Amino acid sequence: MHGGGTRSPDDWRTLFTRLKAAGLSGVHVGGGDPVMLSAAAHEAGLVFSRWTWMMNRSSDDWVKTYHPEWFTVSREGNSSLTHPPYVPYYQWLCPTREAVRAYLVDECAAVARDPGVDQVHMDYIRHCDVILPRALWATYHLVQDHEMPAYDFCYCDACREGFQRRTGKDPLALPDPPSDAAWRRFRWDSVTGLVREVARAVHAARKPLTAAVFPTPAIARREVRQAWDEWPLDAAFPMLYHAFHAEPVEWIGRSVREDRAAIHARFPIYAGLHVPDLPPDDLARAMSDSLRAGAAGVSLYEVNDLTDAHLARLATS
Repeated sequence: MHGGGTRSPDDWRTLFTRLKAAGLSGVHVGGGDPVMLSAAAHEAGLVFSRWTWMMNRSSDDWVKTYHPEWFTVSREGNSSLTHPPYVPYYQWLCPTREAVRAYLVDECAAVARDPGVDQVHMDYIRHCDVILPRALWATYHLVQDHEMPAYDFCYCDACREGFQRRTGKDPLALPDPPSDAAWRRFRWDSVTGLVREVARAVHAARKPLTAAVFPTPAIARREVRQAWDEWPLDAAFPMLYHAFHAEPVEWIGRSVREDRAAIHARFPIYAGLHVPDLPPDDLARAMSDSLRAGAAGVSLYEVNDLTDAHLARLATS
């Protein structure tokens, strides 16, 4: 949930109490006043998880003003700062750059040191979608049956130089960059390297680190350069938004099984469910399927879409 808006402290306390009564155990909250929000969550008996946007920095005016070179560059040579793909807020930092890593690690460490924060939750910890989920193609009038240059990131100087040091090759000189296994691995490792640095900083503050990730490791690697099954997480929240992928509700449980097999039980899985695509009975079914498949729980996106009927159904499930 977003912590801003027009809710008063009393409104937040009322909301958090309703969520607790429906059986929820915690909230991922971004923005707003963390002191007030964490106090209200703790008063209701909820875990307060700080929702932190990582690579997508469309609202970070300081970086945009002083470090435009930190943003990713497409295979066409366009910066995501000046030519954001798909939507205006798709402005992404490059995880290969040491300065970017230091900036984000320091930010997450500061969040973790806040005594009111119970855990740090990363979102957008990936590259831009080179392939959108299948059901979104029509929205953008695209058929993404291959990796298109405009959506293929990152070819900035830091990435090109880093890949050349590793392989002796310039990714832009590859005969077919999307098919090159070493180039794919370089970008997976770039994101993973950042996550490892963040994990060291957050764990040093004795706080758990979690992440919202794409549905399965295979989909994540293919669509957003994200090898999350290799990360040192305390829990993963895969976004099992079945309608985005043109899949039935049953796909959610199947994906949880795939996720658990991929991580070999190294950390728990919480199935991320997209509430607008799940009427109350379907939400209960998705939750039941997820738990039977081995999920430790579910995560609901997002609070403003949870109706009284949803909460009542959760409370009796």
